[in-house]
Amino acid sequence: MNAIVFTEYGSSDVLHMEEVEKPSYKENEVLVRVYAASINSWDWELLRGVPFVNRLTFGLFRPKKINILGCDIAGRVEAVGSKVKQFKPGDEVFGDLSRGSWGGFAEYTCAREDELSLKPECLTFEEAAAVPQAGLLALQGLLKGGITSGQKVLINGASGGSGTFAVQIAKSFGAEVTGVCSTGKMDLVRSLGADYVIDYTQEDFTKNTQYYDLIIDAQAHHSIFDYKRVLSDKGVYIMHGGSDTAVNQIIFLGPLLSMSGSKKMSLLLHKSNKDMNLLIELLESGRVLPIIDKCYPLNETAKAMRYFGERRARGKVIITVQDKEQI
Repeated sequence: MNAIVFTEYGSSDVLHMEEVEKPSYKENEVLVRVYAASINSWDWELLRGVPFVNRLTFGLFRPKKINILGCDIAGRVEAVGSKVKQFKPGDEVFGDLSRGSWGGFAEYTCAREDELSLKPECLTFEEAAAVPQAGLLALQGLLKGGITSGQKVLINGASGGSGTFAVQIAKSFGAEVTGVCSTGKMDLVRSLGADYVIDYTQEDFTKNTQYYDLIIDAQAHHSIFDYKRVLSDKGVYIMHGGSDTAVNQIIFLGPLLSMSGSKKMSLLLHKSNKDMNLLIELLESGRVLPIIDKCYPLNETAKAMRYFGERRARGKVIITVQDKEQI
């Protein structure tokens, strides 16, 4: 089968297509013919071997545990192991394989039964591949923040993969949503239902007089004290992406600041595939729609990864593994 392989850390230039052996599935696994996969920040970071903790997990000097990136997939079940109960050959599925062997940038991959869900009929394979990690980061962050109707919610990074989901999900809960993005993406964020949109190139929301009950931050670059200042008296700040400095601050100072007052500040630890049933309900009801910027064929994965790394994407970047006529 064809797969996009990398054997060293580096830029997108180290990615190359290679003919590799089709993976063998275990008794508790499903063999999936991949139709589409999406790029996430974790793919980009693992490709480059940053932050350093990735090297401790996947290989110090070169990737050893994983040689094929891509953890968000959508496809069709080709075969099932003897202990698999939920799926059968022919089922259309999607899921996040980050707890397992990844391998989404390939024509076939294996997944544990608990890593997959049946693909909603209302979604294309490309749309389904856009959902697992970004959609659940958004949903889990909002749930952890205790979102309720009528709250003032700010989404920083509202035009990105998880941000586009967060705006829509927050609106579905009845919140008043403010999205933060760059100038050229403001219309997109408005189209997702945001009540207010802030252009971060022109305005710093941490210096405004508006206070927020919940802040979901996918692009943290300010000091933790700046975020705390614009929280309401019992406001909650949830970070799930940003600079190393911001992440370190929330890890070490977040618990201390949360204990010393009524405002709560924490880092979201993504739990793959958790709350997927609720997310599927939102998708099937039409209240949430995956936003796709561009689709690239498998043999242009390096180009797609380069585009993703430029941080210009509006929503998700998708790898189309199988041609439409093959599906």
